[in-house]
Amino acid sequence: MKKNILVVDDSALMRRVICDIINSDETFQAVDVCRDGLEAYEKLKKTKYDGVVLDVNMPRMDGLELLEKLQRDKIKATVIMVSTTTTKDAEVTILAMERGAVDFVTKPTNVIEAKGEDFKKELLEVLSAVLKTERFRRENRTVGAASRPGITLRKDSGVMKSGNKIVALACSTGGPKALQSVIPYLPANLNAPMVLVQHMPVGFTKSMADRLDEISPIHVKEAADGDVLQKGWVYVAPGGRHMEVKKTAAGHVIKLNDMPAIGGLRPCANITYDSLQSSGFDQVVCVVLTGMGADGTNGIKSLSKSKSIYVIAQDAETSVVYGMPKAIAETGLVNEVVPLKEVAQSIIKNVGVK
Repeated sequence: MKKNILVVDDSALMRRVICDIINSDETFQAVDVCRDGLEAYEKLKKTKYDGVVLDVNMPRMDGLELLEKLQRDKIKATVIMVSTTTTKDAEVTILAMERGAVDFVTKPTNVIEAKGEDFKKELLEVLSAVLKTERFRRENRTVGAASRPGITLRKDSGVMKSGNKIVALACSTGGPKALQSVIPYLPANLNAPMVLVQHMPVGFTKSMADRLDEISPIHVKEAADGDVLQKGWVYVAPGGRHMEVKKTAAGHVIKLNDMPAIGGLRPCANITYDSLQSSGFDQVVCVVLTGMGADGTNGIKSLSKSKSIYVIAQDAETSVVYGMPKAIAETGLVNEVVPLKEVAQSIIKNVGVK
């Protein structure tokens, strides 16, 4: 049976384009459409959809207002936002994650882009990954995370009691929402810096970093070239640039580069993990959260050959997309598989406070 997707957009053209894309895949169907949040709210009160593709800016009731109303009335929906890359829309999209949206896709700026392969690929990939993970969760609810086939926890490496440490976190689809259950729960005096790679377009990473900084005791910023790493700070790789950590006389600094995208990704977490091989840190606490694909896995595997590592992976039950955490868990390098709400405590337990 095809998955039923509701499309909500005030533009008749965008509704048609998005419906055509969804209906081009044999997995999905988009039969119902709405012109604004008010129409969508009435439909969602009565009908259960497998997914909702939701515009940000609409008359009468916009995307954010709809999410707030659904949250208030306890109406469950798997919502993917469609957002332009303007600063205002980026800020609203980050707030939408707080209100329950699971992820977003970048809205085309014109009809030609809307009908292009890039937008089609991105939208279908996100829908497929999110709904595939939901099915996986349903099928595996009775099985413990560590006992699933292919997942064996590593026992030969534990928490280092002392030493200079860094936390390196990677996430993708579902990451902006997941990070709001992790970063705000880290203390301002965390005894390590954190570098964070979230796959996002230019503009969105700054909005995300600014919002996380606003709601967290720990400092959060979009990384800039030359930033000297400080304990109690989180450095977010900027959209469209790779982020490396380099050891210098002044300490460890951020180096950004414009090398080509790797597997379509820039920033790419593997680049960041690879750069830590030549760092002066005694241990790297690697954290892998929700996301499509396997970014981070090869970097952590290489890092394990030259550094002491401790690896924390998010579990399937709480992942929006169980791709990246599954890939690293299947390597046998993971020390802990934990629910999202326990990730912050696992980080604190490993690096301590100043």
